[in-house]
Amino acid sequence: MGTGEEQRRGQVDDVELGDAVERARQGDEDAFAVVYRMVQPGLLGYVRGLVGDDAEDVASEAWLEIARDLGRFRGDGAGFRGWTAVIARHRALDHLRKVKRRPRVTLLEQDVLHLPGGHDTADAALETLSTREALETIGTLPQEQAEAVLLRVVVGLDGAATARVLGKRPGAVRTSAYRGLRRLAEQLSPGGRTGDRVADRTKKARRVRGDGA
Repeated sequence: MGTGEEQRRGQVDDVELGDAVERARQGDEDAFAVVYRMVQPGLLGYVRGLVGDDAEDVASEAWLEIARDLGRFRGDGAGFRGWTAVIARHRALDHLRKVKRRPRVTLLEQDVLHLPGGHDTADAALETLSTREALETIGTLPQEQAEAVLLRVVVGLDGAATARVLGKRPGAVRTSAYRGLRRLAEQLSPGGRTGDRVADRTKKARRVRGDGA
């Protein structure tokens, strides 16, 4: 699936999400269920990348806060994804402080270089893996790269929204995402660390892409 089609599908999803959020703000419980189904998979994947096996509990805490403060949210579907990601990130970091653990990925120094996009190779490599395998591989990246990739690829935020979630400049976030995706592409290539498994499964993965897994 090309990146243009993916972008169009994401825009349609965000319109649907925005409509559901507005109805949920007015007290429509069925609409809130729609919001949850649309946002939870990506949000849980992001949290899992930060706290590992405790992700379900942390995500549940985040949703309690989301439900409590929903009436104060103002924005569209894309904005809602960003807003929920901020809440989930705060809950994840609070959890890590409580258990006195560092995030599952290491820190990367701030980088303000401006590099071009061009993530097709990395996106294609990610699509050859199951969600769990992809998250495990993303977890090997430096923290800033991992979070940028999770927010862009798993949660579905754009560059500006990702920068707001992380409290970074857009250029620095774009660099982190670019470097992280490039590193993943190298790891998942036939000559990379997980390349043998990817090569064996590429044909099968192409057949099942788009099934929502």
